Amino acid sequence: MEFQAPAQQMGYDRAIVVFSPEGRMYQVEYARKAVDKATTVVGVAFNGGVVLAGTKILQKLLVSEKVEKVLKIDSHIGAASCGILADCRVLADYARVRCQVNMITYDQPIELASLVKDIGDRIQRFTQIGGIRPYGCGMLFAGSEDRGRLFETDPSGTVREWKAHAIGRGTKLAKEYLITKFKDGMAKEAALELAIAALKHAEPNVTARNTEIGIAEGGKFRKLDSFEVKKIVG
Repeated sequence: MEFQAPAQQMGYDRAIVVFSPEGRMYQVEYARKAVDKATTVVGVAFNGGVVLAGTKILQKLLVSEKVEKVLKIDSHIGAASCGILADCRVLADYARVRCQVNMITYDQPIELASLVKDIGDRIQRFTQIGGIRPYGCGMLFAGSEDRGRLFETDPSGTVREWKAHAIGRGTKLAKEYLITKFKDGMAKEAALELAIAALKHAEPNVTARNTEIGIAEGGKFRKLDSFEVKKIVG
């Protein structure tokens, strides 16, 4: 009898479209594990924008600029990713295409909330079709239309909006720090300091070389260059 439980679980484990008796979808939970094992990314909203910051694992001979944790999606939208790099890249490319389609169709930039809902819908579809697997990717999206807005998508397709948030292996430590230090209406400089402090609280080795920072502000998004990052991270 003691061997029946693993065998039963394996039956619900093999197909994305099958619920376990407890209402769980094991493949989605495994995809979340891929996000939970990735290096941490942090997002902090401030008065008029959002800061994104993340660390990445760099090997000795790797060209660091070719590994991106913080991505420019459109001129006004940025993202930070955790999980399987290939899945993150594909979702980022999908988001970029949706931005361009909206511009061509309506002659105006896409609203961040609309884009994130579209991405969430796509991720969710991959949890209910047989023969495929969920995206092993979690993302933070940042924009600054009327105010700073920070959204999260996870492998289930759930979309949440946050004032400050972290995903990745250091989520628990980073969120504990953010909860105690975040204040509404922060200035950009304070938000930058908080994001980096939370990142250092969650990750054991944060350096200018393995850290990326992006800022959404005034309807624009830009990634900071290596000199700016070094000045902030130290």
